[in-house]
Amino acid sequence: MEQLTNHPSLGEGKGVGSPSLDEGQGIGSPSLAEGQGAGFKYFPHTGADLQAMMNVIGIKSLDELYAEVPEQIRFRGDYQLPSEMSELEVRQLFEQLGSQNRQLTCFAGAGVYDHYTPSVIPQLLSRSEFLTSYTPYQAEISQGTLHYIFEYQSMMAELTGMDISNASMYDGTTASAEAMMMAVAAGKKQKRFLVSETVDPKTVAVMKTYAHFHGIELEMIPAKDGVTDLSQLSALLSPQNGVAGVMVQQPNFFGIVEDYTGFADLCHNAKALFVMNSIIADLAVLKTPGEWGADIAVGDGQSLGIPMQWGGPYVGYMCCTEKLIRKMPGRIVGKTVDSRGQRAFVLTLQAREQHIRRQKATSNICSNQSLMALFATVYCSLMGRQGLKEAAELSYAGAHYLCDRLLGTGHFTLVYDQPFFNEFVVRYNGDADALQQRLLDNGIFGGIRLADDQLMFAVTEKRTKEEIDTLLSLLTKESK
Repeated sequence: MEQLTNHPSLGEGKGVGSPSLDEGQGIGSPSLAEGQGAGFKYFPHTGADLQAMMNVIGIKSLDELYAEVPEQIRFRGDYQLPSEMSELEVRQLFEQLGSQNRQLTCFAGAGVYDHYTPSVIPQLLSRSEFLTSYTPYQAEISQGTLHYIFEYQSMMAELTGMDISNASMYDGTTASAEAMMMAVAAGKKQKRFLVSETVDPKTVAVMKTYAHFHGIELEMIPAKDGVTDLSQLSALLSPQNGVAGVMVQQPNFFGIVEDYTGFADLCHNAKALFVMNSIIADLAVLKTPGEWGADIAVGDGQSLGIPMQWGGPYVGYMCCTEKLIRKMPGRIVGKTVDSRGQRAFVLTLQAREQHIRRQKATSNICSNQSLMALFATVYCSLMGRQGLKEAAELSYAGAHYLCDRLLGTGHFTLVYDQPFFNEFVVRYNGDADALQQRLLDNGIFGGIRLADDQLMFAVTEKRTKEEIDTLLSLLTKESK
């Protein structure tokens, strides 16, 4: 105890074992301002090192490095950072911050869904060989990483009914944009790409950004009664229009399961690629993109048990027919045998500029983006065919139970009289603002507002009958 009480830092209230800021070791200390070095063991440069570098580039102080930064945007105040803390204090701080979050029962979707995460997944993903692994360039020391990526590819190809899957994308929106660019690359001189109005607006916004900077003309296919208008697509696909590809979504943004009969033939007759964006977990029970005749299948893998976690990280998937394999961005892991005849995994195709001529590159996928692909792989392995199917069926049943009960109250009507999966849009004949506030006050994140009187509700396998009934009682309760 005597050693602790006599510790110089403790006497100044600076925490057990922490260095004294009076020794010029803190960020923003006088020695730093004068370019004399920080003194932290994490900062390798001494004051002499810094002075030598400044002499070479012809400046007298570090402030001159920022001379071109306008004064009006420079920050001159103090950073809102606490002083140094012990491990115990840091843990307490973050526990206090975390306690400010409200844990709500979620009935919202619109592309992100509250699915169950088996507890074994975060335990496995937090292992250092997964969490800190980098791109598996050296196959001889990356067999574990290459193996799970190979399994991921196999699972995605099976779920989508396609020939080939790459080693994942960053998320569903950028995967959709990459699919557009892939179609344009395959179409050579064709620079137009059509997207259904029933595709998620967030995805379309990202695609518009990509299209703008790649000289692609993005055009929307009008919708009718909540589904893609086939007659409008037919008109837009006339041969002289030069369309590289067409994208639709299944289930679409409104949760509707669209009938895409004839879409693939219409696209292929116009020499355009047919691209389908799907919620991957729903493909456990729905007709696959491959069965619809799609050339490219993309979407987000978040529905495979990845927590909503404030918007990411998620994982994008991309699958295609075999003839398009060399147009696909990202990496493809293949299985082979080594010199001893034993099974081995390798990077079969790599489309990144590090591996091929820069002007031919079709990918900027890098670093450990495959961590979330591992998440999806472990999830699918744990759930199996039957588990994926049961989760999808429970989501479907819960959504239809909620919808039927809502319509029975007389306060709600369906906006689209179409078949839906686990998400649907209703019109409310009351004060929607007051309704949503009432739900929030009772710990429920209700439907997404699509219009002043329209709400879109989503149900997953996590929502119990008791939770749905609680939601119903609040929805039908008279406003105070």
